[in-house]
Amino acid sequence: MADHVTRSRRLEAQQQEQSRARWTTSLTKILAELMVEQVQKGNKHNNLFNKKAWKYICDEFYKKTGLKWDKEQLKNRYSVMRKQYSTVKSILDQSEFSWDEATGSITASDKTWAEYIKKHADAETLRTSGCPIFKELCAIFSEPATNGKHEHLTVSKVDHTPRPVCPQPLRMPQEESSSRSQDEDDANDPETPQPSTPAAAASSRKKGRKGINDAIAEAILEMAAASKMRATAIEQYNARYSMADCIKELDLMQGVDQQLYFAALGLFSKPILREIFLSLKKDKRLTWLRGKCANASNRK
Repeated sequence: MADHVTRSRRLEAQQQEQSRARWTTSLTKILAELMVEQVQKGNKHNNLFNKKAWKYICDEFYKKTGLKWDKEQLKNRYSVMRKQYSTVKSILDQSEFSWDEATGSITASDKTWAEYIKKHADAETLRTSGCPIFKELCAIFSEPATNGKHEHLTVSKVDHTPRPVCPQPLRMPQEESSSRSQDEDDANDPETPQPSTPAAAASSRKKGRKGINDAIAEAILEMAAASKMRATAIEQYNARYSMADCIKELDLMQGVDQQLYFAALGLFSKPILREIFLSLKKDKRLTWLRGKCANASNRK
């Protein structure tokens, strides 16, 4: 009877521990990427995700992390991410600050940071941690511009200063083909007035521009296809040593305390560390894991 009570209490403690949803940088990035995917699929309206989007996000988050956190826990993190976006955007609205996409850091002089933090205490942690997922946050939370398109963040190669821009949508090849076919039908129609010589010259120039646009569009599509192939190859490589597999092995290990467990989740964000962890024999994983986490703690 005592053993049954002890097991019940242990199970209850594990459930409570999981319900607290301790977020790491890598877990937040996984959630942000899932939300961006749903935004791109059109499952977010009036700044709110629909039920279909939340179900997908919850299911995929569990598949990628092995953590079965419910919708409310993920929505709470969504609220935190919204506040972070607002804070970072306010900082970057100041010309003295800039964001580096490669490192995720927000840079400014020490004096500038000190003066800003005096008025905005919540920005102090961003000085050291930066915002590696700011690009994802822009995709999730940016408001539609006046032309109906969402603002996109671009980063200057010289000073890394973010600039919101609204690029014009590309005309796809099938649209150009349709326009060209309509022009040709009009030209062959005997009831259609034929253009005068100046108009014919303008039409010729227009068709020349269409040819250039077709070539540009085809080049962009080829680049997109190559990028997609590269992304697929990376995804297949990462799938060999997924975070969910690492977490499953971690749960089976003995002697892993709470601090080591959550430190390990941070390490698993890197594919090479996941590969090493899963390649080691069971009796060596704990020693390797403790050493890695200790080195990471010393660097901090």
